[in-house]
Amino acid sequence: MNQPASSFIDRVDPRVRVVAAVAMSILVAVASRFSVLGLAFVVAAGAAALAGLGPVEALKRLVPLNLFMLLLVVLLPWTADGPPLVRVGPFSYSADGLLLAVAIALKGNAIVLALMALVGSIQATTLGHALAHLHLPDKLIHLLLFTVRYIHVLKREYLRLSDAMKVRAFRPRMNLHTYRSYGYLVGMLLVRSFDRSERIVAAMKCRGFRGRFYLLDHFSFTRHDLHFGIACSAILLLMALAEWL
Repeated sequence: MNQPASSFIDRVDPRVRVVAAVAMSILVAVASRFSVLGLAFVVAAGAAALAGLGPVEALKRLVPLNLFMLLLVVLLPWTADGPPLVRVGPFSYSADGLLLAVAIALKGNAIVLALMALVGSIQATTLGHALAHLHLPDKLIHLLLFTVRYIHVLKREYLRLSDAMKVRAFRPRMNLHTYRSYGYLVGMLLVRSFDRSERIVAAMKCRGFRGRFYLLDHFSFTRHDLHFGIACSAILLLMALAEWL
């Protein structure tokens, strides 16, 4: 189950990493002071470095998020109240709206960086195992594991159906025939997915599945995990004090 640790973060117990990521995300989401948000971003960037995530790779992963944030910075101040920075006819680009958009961008980047550093390098099966040890609902864990396992199967099924359409000389265009064909494609994919799920359930029941995955291996909480947990708690406490005191 356990994979060879390749960075400082990888050697930390996955349960500790999940709890730290959730606590960090909640605290950053409710924070409003720029000093706290700036500190959160620095901490998240440091965690990404400890996880072995290079700056170029981190920036590439943050590009889709920041494209949306750029759109938010451009549009949000036009709809917010406050002293205007720019006025175009009856519309004004407000300073308060710009500060709000920048705060949202800082929050989003800090949370995504923290999740990439703490949770992004955990294998799906290991993450499910950690969530089970944290006593999350079994159905939620099963949904996660089955989604990860069969999303590629559904992708292959989609590619097979798409190739069959191309062999029959289908070429997508902006017309009713194209829309109808894609509707048939989605419907057939759903039908085949449902049929496959029934066969998977029957196969699992034949092998004795009773709605529960039994955990044969267990995590061990080490001194390294304790030190990491104490450091995370101290940082989160400092951020909470800076926000509310």
